[in-house]
Amino acid sequence: MQPTDIRNPQYFHKVVDCQWACPAHTRVPEYIRLIAAGRFDDAYLLNWDSNVFPGILGRTCDRPCEPACRRGRVEESNGEKPEPVAICRLKRVAADNRSEGIEARMRARLPERIPGAERFHIACVGAGPASLTVARDLAPLGYRVTIFETDARSGGFMRTQVPRFRLPEHVIDEEVGYILDLGVELVGNHPIDSMRALLDRNFDAVFVGCGAPRGRDLHIPGREEAKAKIHVGIEWLASVYFGHVTKVGRRVLVLGGGTTAMDCCRSARRLGGDDVKVIVRSGYGEMKASPWEKEDAEHEGVEILNWLNPKAFVHENGRLTGMWFTPMRAEQSGGGRKLLPTGEPDRFFECDEVLIAVGQENAFPWIERDLGIEFDEWGMPKLDKLTMQSTHPRVFFGGDAAFGPKNIIWAVEHGHQAAISIHNLLQHEDIRKRPPPLTNLVSQKMGIHEWSYDNDISPDQRYAVPWAPKEKTLKNIRQEVELGFDLPTAWKEAQRCLNCDVQTVFTRDLCIECDACVDVCPMDCITFTVNGDEAELRTRLTAPARNPEQDLYVSEPVKTGRVMVKDEDVCLHCGLCAERCPTGAWDMRRFLFVESYAGRGEEYSALPLKKKVAA
Repeated sequence: MQPTDIRNPQYFHKVVDCQWACPAHTRVPEYIRLIAAGRFDDAYLLNWDSNVFPGILGRTCDRPCEPACRRGRVEESNGEKPEPVAICRLKRVAADNRSEGIEARMRARLPERIPGAERFHIACVGAGPASLTVARDLAPLGYRVTIFETDARSGGFMRTQVPRFRLPEHVIDEEVGYILDLGVELVGNHPIDSMRALLDRNFDAVFVGCGAPRGRDLHIPGREEAKAKIHVGIEWLASVYFGHVTKVGRRVLVLGGGTTAMDCCRSARRLGGDDVKVIVRSGYGEMKASPWEKEDAEHEGVEILNWLNPKAFVHENGRLTGMWFTPMRAEQSGGGRKLLPTGEPDRFFECDEVLIAVGQENAFPWIERDLGIEFDEWGMPKLDKLTMQSTHPRVFFGGDAAFGPKNIIWAVEHGHQAAISIHNLLQHEDIRKRPPPLTNLVSQKMGIHEWSYDNDISPDQRYAVPWAPKEKTLKNIRQEVELGFDLPTAWKEAQRCLNCDVQTVFTRDLCIECDACVDVCPMDCITFTVNGDEAELRTRLTAPARNPEQDLYVSEPVKTGRVMVKDEDVCLHCGLCAERCPTGAWDMRRFLFVESYAGRGEEYSALPLKKKVAA
C-alpha cells in the first residue's frame, strides 16, 4: 500500500464517521465537547452554522450520524450491545439550554455583505427547510430573497406534517424566525401556480423547495365506495395540524412502514384510536421507519403487522368495515427481490378508518413543460446533483422537490449547495466551483501526559431520553413526548463520545520501533509489519481489519523496512499510544473540517466565525 496522505482533508474527515455521515457535515464531536463543558451557546451556534435548525433537528432528525458512530462498532467488537452516542438528542440539549441573547451572537457570525448584491432578487417556492436554508445563506450576503408559501406561516412540512407531540410549534417559530429576521421576505397564503409567470417577474434565480406534497393513494377494490373513511396520510396529518380533523374511529389501520406511517399511527392513538394497527407489505427490519420510530409507536400500544399486502377495502352501504390482506414472502429472483404470495389464506381486519402512508410523490403541474426545464420519466426534474441546477440556468431545486422524499438534514444540505450555485451564477463564477473547506490539524498536547480534551473512555451504556407519562401524552396531541436530557445525564452521555476528531498522527522519523504503542493499544489496532496489497494486509494485522469502508493508516517504511499500519475502524482515540511513546512519534491532533458556504471561500478564514473556531 502507498503511504497515507494525511494532508488530504478528506482522509481524516472520513475518520470522523459521524461528521462524514451527516449530509451537512456538522462537527459532531466538537459540539458534544462544548455541551460537556456547559458551553451551550457555542454548541448551538456551531450546529446553526451547518444544520441551521438545531432545535428542530434535535427532535426530528433521521440521525444518519448515529449508525455511523464508532462507539457502536467498538462495543460490538467487545461483545456488548452496540449503542451509538445519542448525538441527535445531545443537539437538543444545546438548543434547550441556549441563552436568550443568542441572536446577537448569530449575527456576529454572519459574513460581510457583497457590494452590489442587493440588486439581485431570488425567489424561493415553498417555505420548508431547503428554501429557508437558501435564504439563511444568501440574505446575509445582501441578496434580496422572497419566499412564496401556500400556507400562512413558514416551516413547510416541519410545521404541517410533523406532529406537535414530536416537535412543539414554539421551536419552529424560534428557528424559522432567526432566518426571517435576516431581512427575508415571506409571502404567505400565496401558492405559485405558474413557473412562467414567476420567471416573467424577472427574478434573477428561482429555487424550488416545495417538497413532495402529494401522498400516494391505493387504488384497490372498495376505495371509492368507502372513501369517506379512507385518507392519504400526509394530507390527513396536515388536516390534524389545521384542526380539520379532531377525532378518529376506535379501530384504525395504517398502511405503510415509513416515518409518515409512524406519525399517523401515533396521532391516531391520541385522537381516539384504541385499536391502531400498522400493516406493512415487507418485513419489520425492512421498514423505512427508523428503529426508534417503531419502538416509540409500539410503546404507545400500536401493533405492527408485517408481510401483508392490501387486497381490498370492505364496506357495507358505503360504510367502511374492514380490509382484506394477502400474506406475502420475499424471494430472490434474477438478482433482485420479489414479494410473492405465500399461498396462505387471506387475512381480514375490522376497522373504522384507514390511513394510507405508502409513499409520497412530487407534483409539478404548475411548471410549464416548454420553459427549458426537463423532467425524467418519473416526472422528476433533471438536475446536476452537485449544483442543484435544472436544465434551465436560473432554476434550482432542493429538498424533497429535487430527488424525492428524504429528510430535513438532506434538505438543509441541498439548500447550502443551491445557495453556493446561485451565488456563483449571480457573480459570474463557475457554477460548479465549490468553496474549499477550512481545515487544520493541531496538537492537543499540554504536557507529557496531558491533553486539551478528556480522553477517558466512559464504559456507560447509552442513556435513555425521559418521556412524559403515557397516560398524559396519549390524551393531548400537543403534549411533547420526549422531555430531553437533564444536564447531569447530558454530561454523562457526552462522555461516551470517543472524540473521533482528535486524530492519532504518526511521525515515521521519530519512531524507534519499540512496539510500546502496539502493546498499550486496548483495541490492537496498531501493527508494524511488511507492506503488501491492502486485501492481504488487512488479514495479517494484530486485529484483522474487517471493515473495508474505513481506511488503513499506512506510514512510509520505518528503519527496519516495515510499515506502521493502523486500523482506523475501532480506534478509541484514547491517546495511550501517544502517552506511551518514548520519542513522541505519536501525537494527538485535533482535526478541524468546516464546510464553506455561499460567498465564503478562501477568504472565509478572515471572517469572525472562523477566527473564533480556529482559535
